[in-house]
Amino acid sequence: MAVPRRPVPRRLISCVLTAAACLFPLALSSVPATAQAATAPDSGSLSLAQGTSVGLHNTYDDTTAFPYLAQALDSGASLIELDTWVDPVTLEWKVSHSNPLGNKNNCVDASSAADLYTGGANKDLGSCLDDIRIWLAAHPGHPPIMIKLEMKAGFDATVGLGPTQLDSLVQAHLGADVYKPADLMAGYPSLDAAARANAWPTRSALAGKVILEAIPGTFEMNNPFDHLWTDTEYAQHLNALQAAGRLGDAQIFPSVLGAASGDPRTRYSDATLRPWFVVFDGDAHAFVDGGIDTSWYDANHYLLVMTDAQNVTPALSDTAPSAADASARVAKLAAAHASFVSCDWTGLPSVLAEQLPRG
Repeated sequence: MAVPRRPVPRRLISCVLTAAACLFPLALSSVPATAQAATAPDSGSLSLAQGTSVGLHNTYDDTTAFPYLAQALDSGASLIELDTWVDPVTLEWKVSHSNPLGNKNNCVDASSAADLYTGGANKDLGSCLDDIRIWLAAHPGHPPIMIKLEMKAGFDATVGLGPTQLDSLVQAHLGADVYKPADLMAGYPSLDAAARANAWPTRSALAGKVILEAIPGTFEMNNPFDHLWTDTEYAQHLNALQAAGRLGDAQIFPSVLGAASGDPRTRYSDATLRPWFVVFDGDAHAFVDGGIDTSWYDANHYLLVMTDAQNVTPALSDTAPSAADASARVAKLAAAHASFVSCDWTGLPSVLAEQLPRG
Protein backbone atom coordinates (compact mmCIF):
# COMPACT_ATOMS: atom_id res chain seq x y z
CA MET A 1 0.00 0.00 0.00
CA ALA A 2 1.14 3.60 -0.58
CA VAL A 3 2.75 5.41 2.33
CA PRO A 4 0.19 7.84 3.83
CA ARG A 5 0.93 11.53 3.67
CA ARG A 6 -0.44 14.55 5.40
CA PRO A 7 -3.63 15.92 3.85
CA VAL A 8 -3.44 18.63 1.25
CA PRO A 9 -3.98 21.96 3.06
CA ARG A 10 -7.53 23.12 2.61
CA ARG A 11 -6.58 26.77 2.70
CA LEU A 12 -5.56 26.75 -0.95
CA ILE A 13 -6.06 29.92 -2.88
CA SER A 14 -8.17 29.35 -5.96
CA CYS A 15 -7.37 31.33 -9.06
CA VAL A 16 -9.88 33.91 -10.23
CA LEU A 17 -11.74 32.55 -13.22
CA THR A 18 -12.84 35.29 -15.53
CA ALA A 19 -16.20 35.04 -17.19
CA ALA A 20 -14.58 35.37 -20.59
CA ALA A 21 -12.40 32.33 -20.01
CA CYS A 22 -15.48 30.26 -19.40
CA LEU A 23 -17.10 31.15 -22.70
CA PHE A 24 -16.49 29.09 -25.83
CA PRO A 25 -15.54 31.24 -28.81
CA LEU A 26 -17.09 28.86 -31.28
CA ALA A 27 -20.83 28.48 -31.65
CA LEU A 28 -21.99 24.96 -31.08
CA SER A 29 -23.37 24.87 -34.58
CA SER A 30 -19.86 25.45 -35.97
CA VAL A 31 -18.47 22.28 -34.39
CA PRO A 32 -18.96 19.22 -36.60
CA ALA A 33 -20.92 16.47 -34.92
CA THR A 34 -18.50 13.84 -36.18
CA ALA A 35 -15.14 15.56 -36.59
CA GLN A 36 -12.50 13.58 -38.40
CA ALA A 37 -9.13 13.05 -36.74
CA ALA A 38 -6.04 14.28 -38.53
CA THR A 39 -3.90 11.35 -39.59
CA ALA A 40 -0.40 10.71 -40.84
CA PRO A 41 1.42 7.58 -41.92
CA ASP A 42 2.46 5.61 -38.87
CA SER A 43 5.55 3.42 -38.65
CA GLY A 44 3.50 0.65 -37.11
CA SER A 45 6.23 -1.97 -37.22
CA LEU A 46 8.35 0.04 -34.78
CA SER A 47 8.01 -0.57 -31.06
CA LEU A 48 6.53 2.22 -28.95
CA ALA A 49 10.07 3.16 -27.90
CA GLN A 50 11.36 3.29 -31.47
CA GLY A 51 9.03 6.03 -32.71
CA THR A 52 8.46 9.74 -32.10
CA SER A 53 5.00 11.30 -31.77
CA VAL A 54 3.74 14.81 -31.09
CA GLY A 55 1.45 16.01 -28.32
CA LEU A 56 -0.15 19.07 -26.78
CA HIS A 57 0.71 20.81 -23.52
CA ASN A 58 -2.21 21.40 -21.11
CA THR A 59 -4.65 19.98 -23.63
CA TYR A 60 -7.60 20.16 -21.24
CA ASP A 61 -7.05 23.87 -20.62
CA ASP A 62 -7.01 25.20 -24.18
CA THR A 63 -10.71 25.91 -24.50
CA THR A 64 -10.03 28.63 -27.07
CA ALA A 65 -8.55 26.22 -29.60
CA PHE A 66 -10.49 23.19 -28.39
CA PRO A 67 -13.84 23.81 -26.67
CA TYR A 68 -14.07 20.01 -26.40
CA LEU A 69 -11.28 17.60 -25.51
CA ALA A 70 -12.35 15.43 -28.44
CA GLN A 71 -11.30 18.24 -30.78
CA ALA A 72 -7.77 18.05 -29.40
CA LEU A 73 -7.78 14.35 -30.22
CA ASP A 74 -9.14 15.18 -33.68
CA SER A 75 -6.06 17.34 -34.21
CA GLY A 76 -3.92 14.22 -34.43
CA ALA A 77 -2.06 14.76 -31.15
CA SER A 78 -0.61 11.59 -29.63
CA LEU A 79 -0.02 13.06 -26.16
CA ILE A 80 -2.79 14.58 -24.06
CA GLU A 81 -1.97 16.38 -20.83
CA LEU A 82 -4.39 16.56 -17.89
CA ASP A 83 -3.63 18.46 -14.68
CA THR A 84 -5.42 16.95 -11.71
CA TRP A 85 -5.91 17.98 -8.10
CA VAL A 86 -7.09 15.89 -5.18
CA ASP A 87 -10.04 17.64 -3.56
CA PRO A 88 -10.10 16.67 0.14
CA VAL A 89 -13.51 18.31 0.58
CA THR A 90 -15.53 16.55 -2.14
CA LEU A 91 -13.09 13.61 -2.44
CA GLU A 92 -12.93 14.05 -6.20
CA TRP A 93 -10.13 14.27 -8.76
CA LYS A 94 -10.50 17.78 -10.19
CA VAL A 95 -9.03 18.82 -13.56
CA SER A 96 -7.83 22.41 -13.63
CA HIS A 97 -4.69 24.43 -14.15
CA SER A 98 -4.87 26.59 -11.05
CA ASN A 99 -8.09 25.96 -9.15
CA PRO A 100 -7.62 23.06 -6.71
CA LEU A 101 -11.26 23.00 -5.66
CA GLY A 102 -12.99 23.26 -9.02
CA ASN A 103 -12.97 21.88 -12.55
CA LYS A 104 -11.88 24.21 -15.37
CA ASN A 105 -11.44 22.19 -18.56
CA ASN A 106 -12.92 21.09 -21.89
CA CYS A 107 -14.15 17.66 -20.76
CA VAL A 108 -17.84 16.76 -21.02
CA ASP A 109 -20.07 13.99 -19.68
CA ALA A 110 -20.04 11.93 -22.88
CA SER A 111 -21.64 8.51 -22.98
CA SER A 112 -21.41 8.06 -26.76
CA ALA A 113 -19.48 9.53 -29.69
CA ALA A 114 -22.40 11.83 -30.43
CA ASP A 115 -21.93 13.46 -27.01
CA LEU A 116 -18.27 14.39 -27.48
CA TYR A 117 -19.00 17.74 -29.13
CA THR A 118 -21.92 18.95 -27.07
CA GLY A 119 -22.96 19.73 -23.52
CA GLY A 120 -21.35 21.62 -20.69
CA ALA A 121 -17.66 21.26 -19.98
CA ASN A 122 -15.68 21.57 -16.71
CA LYS A 123 -16.02 17.96 -15.60
CA ASP A 124 -13.83 15.78 -13.37
CA LEU A 125 -10.98 13.46 -14.27
CA GLY A 126 -13.25 10.46 -14.77
CA SER A 127 -15.21 12.35 -17.42
CA CYS A 128 -12.01 13.38 -19.20
CA LEU A 129 -10.96 9.73 -19.34
CA ASP A 130 -14.43 8.76 -20.60
CA ASP A 131 -14.06 11.28 -23.43
CA ILE A 132 -10.77 9.70 -24.46
CA ARG A 133 -12.14 6.15 -24.29
CA ILE A 134 -15.23 7.02 -26.33
CA TRP A 135 -13.17 8.94 -28.88
CA LEU A 136 -10.80 6.00 -29.34
CA ALA A 137 -13.70 3.62 -29.87
CA ALA A 138 -14.93 5.92 -32.65
CA HIS A 139 -11.47 5.94 -34.29
CA PRO A 140 -10.34 2.30 -34.48
CA GLY A 141 -6.72 1.79 -35.45
CA HIS A 142 -5.57 5.16 -34.11
CA PRO A 143 -1.92 5.23 -32.98
CA PRO A 144 -1.36 4.88 -29.21
CA ILE A 145 -1.92 7.97 -27.08
CA MET A 146 0.09 9.01 -24.05
CA ILE A 147 -2.00 10.53 -21.26
CA LYS A 148 0.23 12.72 -19.14
CA LEU A 149 -1.12 13.33 -15.66
CA GLU A 150 0.41 16.21 -13.77
CA MET A 151 -0.54 15.57 -10.16
CA LYS A 152 -0.66 19.23 -9.19
CA ALA A 153 -0.63 18.73 -5.42
CA GLY A 154 0.26 15.04 -5.44
CA PHE A 155 -1.77 12.27 -3.83
CA ASP A 156 -3.56 12.30 -0.49
CA ALA A 157 -3.94 8.71 0.67
CA THR A 158 -5.12 9.90 4.10
CA VAL A 159 -8.47 10.93 2.61
CA GLY A 160 -8.73 8.03 0.16
CA LEU A 161 -7.18 9.76 -2.86
CA GLY A 162 -3.96 7.81 -3.15
CA PRO A 163 -2.38 5.68 -5.88
CA THR A 164 -4.76 2.78 -5.23
CA GLN A 165 -7.81 4.96 -5.77
CA LEU A 166 -6.33 6.57 -8.89
CA ASP A 167 -5.69 3.12 -10.34
CA SER A 168 -9.31 2.21 -9.65
CA LEU A 169 -10.56 5.40 -11.31
CA VAL A 170 -8.46 4.81 -14.43
CA GLN A 171 -9.56 1.18 -14.67
CA ALA A 172 -13.21 2.12 -14.27
CA HIS A 173 -13.13 4.71 -17.04
CA LEU A 174 -10.56 3.35 -19.51
CA GLY A 175 -10.73 -0.38 -18.86
CA ALA A 176 -8.89 -2.58 -21.34
CA ASP A 177 -7.68 0.43 -23.33
CA VAL A 178 -4.78 0.90 -20.90
CA TYR A 179 -1.33 -0.53 -21.58
CA LYS A 180 -0.13 -1.16 -18.02
CA PRO A 181 3.24 -1.66 -16.31
CA ALA A 182 2.45 -5.37 -15.85
CA ASP A 183 1.91 -5.69 -19.61
CA LEU A 184 5.45 -4.48 -20.29
CA MET A 185 7.01 -6.41 -17.43
CA ALA A 186 5.49 -9.78 -18.36
CA GLY A 187 8.28 -12.37 -18.27
CA TYR A 188 10.93 -9.93 -17.06
CA PRO A 189 12.21 -9.32 -13.52
CA SER A 190 11.61 -5.56 -13.68
CA LEU A 191 10.25 -2.77 -15.85
CA ASP A 192 13.82 -1.66 -16.45
CA ALA A 193 14.83 -5.10 -17.74
CA ALA A 194 11.78 -5.25 -20.00
CA ALA A 195 12.45 -1.80 -21.46
CA ARG A 196 16.12 -2.53 -22.07
CA ALA A 197 15.06 -5.68 -23.92
CA ASN A 198 12.75 -3.50 -26.05
CA ALA A 199 9.75 -5.51 -24.91
CA TRP A 200 7.41 -2.66 -25.86
CA PRO A 201 4.78 -3.82 -28.36
CA THR A 202 4.77 -2.44 -31.86
CA ARG A 203 2.83 0.72 -32.45
CA SER A 204 0.36 -1.16 -34.61
CA ALA A 205 -0.21 -3.67 -31.80
CA LEU A 206 -0.93 -0.74 -29.47
CA ALA A 207 -3.42 0.90 -31.83
CA GLY A 208 -6.39 2.20 -29.86
CA LYS A 209 -4.48 1.96 -26.56
CA VAL A 210 -3.34 4.56 -24.06
CA ILE A 211 -0.30 4.64 -21.81
CA LEU A 212 -0.40 6.87 -18.75
CA GLU A 213 2.50 8.68 -17.12
CA ALA A 214 2.30 10.61 -13.86
CA ILE A 215 4.62 13.45 -12.93
CA PRO A 216 4.97 15.51 -9.74
CA GLY A 217 2.96 18.74 -9.86
CA THR A 218 4.10 22.32 -9.54
CA PHE A 219 2.20 22.91 -6.29
CA GLU A 220 3.47 19.65 -4.85
CA MET A 221 7.10 20.47 -5.61
CA ASN A 222 6.78 23.93 -4.03
CA ASN A 223 4.95 22.75 -0.93
CA PRO A 224 7.45 22.78 1.97
CA PHE A 225 5.24 20.35 3.90
CA ASP A 226 5.17 17.74 1.14
CA HIS A 227 8.04 15.29 1.40
CA LEU A 228 6.56 12.47 -0.65
CA TRP A 229 6.21 13.42 -4.29
CA THR A 230 4.13 11.63 -6.89
CA ASP A 231 7.04 9.83 -8.56
CA THR A 232 8.32 8.30 -5.34
CA GLU A 233 4.87 7.54 -3.93
CA TYR A 234 3.70 5.74 -7.05
CA ALA A 235 6.96 3.76 -7.31
CA GLN A 236 6.48 2.68 -3.69
CA HIS A 237 2.95 1.69 -4.64
CA LEU A 238 4.33 -0.48 -7.46
CA ASN A 239 6.76 -2.13 -5.07
CA ALA A 240 3.90 -2.95 -2.71
CA LEU A 241 1.68 -4.30 -5.48
CA GLN A 242 4.41 -6.54 -6.81
CA ALA A 243 5.10 -7.90 -3.33
CA ALA A 244 1.39 -8.67 -2.97
CA GLY A 245 1.19 -10.34 -6.38
CA ARG A 246 -1.15 -7.63 -7.66
CA LEU A 247 0.99 -5.66 -10.09
CA GLY A 248 -1.77 -5.96 -12.67
CA ASP A 249 -3.79 -3.45 -10.64
CA ALA A 250 -1.35 -0.66 -11.50
CA GLN A 251 -2.47 1.52 -14.42
CA ILE A 252 0.26 4.16 -14.58
CA PHE A 253 3.97 4.52 -15.31
CA PRO A 254 5.65 6.95 -12.89
CA SER A 255 7.94 9.40 -14.66
CA VAL A 256 11.28 10.89 -13.68
CA LEU A 257 10.79 14.64 -14.08
CA GLY A 258 13.52 17.03 -15.18
CA ALA A 259 16.34 16.93 -17.71
CA ALA A 260 19.58 15.62 -16.20
CA SER A 261 22.84 14.09 -17.34
CA GLY A 262 23.53 10.42 -16.82
CA ASP A 263 20.94 8.19 -15.17
CA PRO A 264 18.58 10.56 -13.31
CA ARG A 265 17.14 7.68 -11.31
CA THR A 266 20.12 7.88 -8.96
CA ARG A 267 18.22 10.72 -7.24
CA TYR A 268 16.08 8.05 -5.55
CA SER A 269 17.92 6.98 -2.40
CA ASP A 270 15.85 3.79 -2.27
CA ALA A 271 17.49 1.81 -5.05
CA THR A 272 14.56 -0.64 -5.19
CA LEU A 273 12.45 2.14 -6.71
CA ARG A 274 14.76 2.86 -9.64
CA PRO A 275 13.79 -0.10 -11.88
CA TRP A 276 10.16 1.13 -11.92
CA PHE A 277 11.15 4.21 -13.92
CA VAL A 278 11.28 3.69 -17.68
CA VAL A 279 9.53 6.97 -18.59
CA PHE A 280 11.34 10.30 -18.37
CA ASP A 281 10.01 13.82 -18.87
CA GLY A 282 11.86 17.10 -19.21
CA ASP A 283 12.46 20.37 -21.01
CA ALA A 284 13.55 19.99 -24.64
CA HIS A 285 15.83 23.04 -24.45
CA ALA A 286 17.64 21.61 -21.41
CA PHE A 287 18.06 18.24 -23.10
CA VAL A 288 19.13 19.42 -26.55
CA ASP A 289 20.89 22.73 -25.90
CA GLY A 290 22.26 21.60 -22.54
CA GLY A 291 24.50 18.97 -24.07
CA ILE A 292 22.82 16.02 -22.38
CA ASP A 293 23.49 12.67 -24.04
CA THR A 294 19.94 11.63 -24.86
CA SER A 295 21.09 8.58 -26.82
CA TRP A 296 21.19 6.77 -23.45
CA TYR A 297 17.40 6.86 -23.31
CA ASP A 298 17.06 5.52 -26.83
CA ALA A 299 19.70 2.80 -26.42
CA ASN A 300 17.82 1.48 -23.37
CA HIS A 301 14.41 1.88 -25.03
CA TYR A 302 13.14 4.22 -22.34
CA LEU A 303 10.34 6.62 -23.23
CA LEU A 304 11.46 10.26 -23.27
CA VAL A 305 8.96 13.13 -23.29
CA MET A 306 10.49 16.44 -24.39
CA THR A 307 8.41 19.49 -23.45
CA ASP A 308 8.34 23.08 -24.78
CA ALA A 309 9.65 22.11 -28.19
CA GLN A 310 9.58 25.74 -29.30
CA ASN A 311 12.36 26.77 -26.91
CA VAL A 312 15.13 24.73 -28.52
CA THR A 313 17.58 27.00 -30.33
CA PRO A 314 16.59 28.75 -32.56
CA ALA A 315 13.40 29.48 -30.62
CA LEU A 316 10.09 29.29 -32.48
CA SER A 317 6.73 30.85 -31.78
CA ASP A 318 5.06 29.37 -28.70
CA THR A 319 1.76 28.94 -30.50
CA ALA A 320 2.01 29.65 -34.23
CA PRO A 321 5.27 28.81 -36.00
CA SER A 322 5.18 28.01 -39.69
CA ALA A 323 4.29 24.43 -40.49
CA ALA A 324 7.71 23.95 -42.08
CA ASP A 325 9.57 25.23 -39.00
CA ALA A 326 7.43 23.18 -36.63
CA SER A 327 7.87 20.02 -38.68
CA ALA A 328 11.62 20.59 -38.81
CA ARG A 329 11.66 21.02 -35.02
CA VAL A 330 9.83 17.72 -34.51
CA ALA A 331 12.33 16.02 -36.81
CA LYS A 332 15.20 17.57 -34.84
CA LEU A 333 13.84 16.29 -31.54
CA ALA A 334 13.14 12.88 -33.03
CA ALA A 335 16.80 12.76 -34.07
CA ALA A 336 17.63 13.80 -30.49
CA HIS A 337 15.84 10.66 -29.28
CA ALA A 338 12.52 12.08 -28.06
CA SER A 339 9.65 9.60 -27.87
CA PHE A 340 7.03 12.35 -27.50
CA VAL A 341 7.41 16.01 -28.43
CA SER A 342 5.15 18.37 -26.48
CA CYS A 343 4.10 21.79 -27.79
CA ASP A 344 1.28 24.34 -27.95
CA TRP A 345 0.91 24.32 -31.74
CA THR A 346 -2.82 23.76 -31.74
CA GLY A 347 -3.31 25.11 -35.26
CA LEU A 348 -0.94 22.67 -36.98
CA PRO A 349 -2.75 19.32 -37.27
CA SER A 350 -0.35 18.08 -39.96
CA VAL A 351 2.50 18.46 -37.47
CA LEU A 352 0.58 17.11 -34.47
CA ALA A 353 -0.21 13.94 -36.44
CA GLU A 354 3.39 13.20 -37.34
CA GLN A 355 4.76 9.75 -36.52
CA LEU A 356 8.51 9.48 -37.08
CA PRO A 357 11.25 6.94 -36.45
CA ARG A 358 13.22 7.87 -33.35
CA GLY A 359 16.93 8.64 -33.43
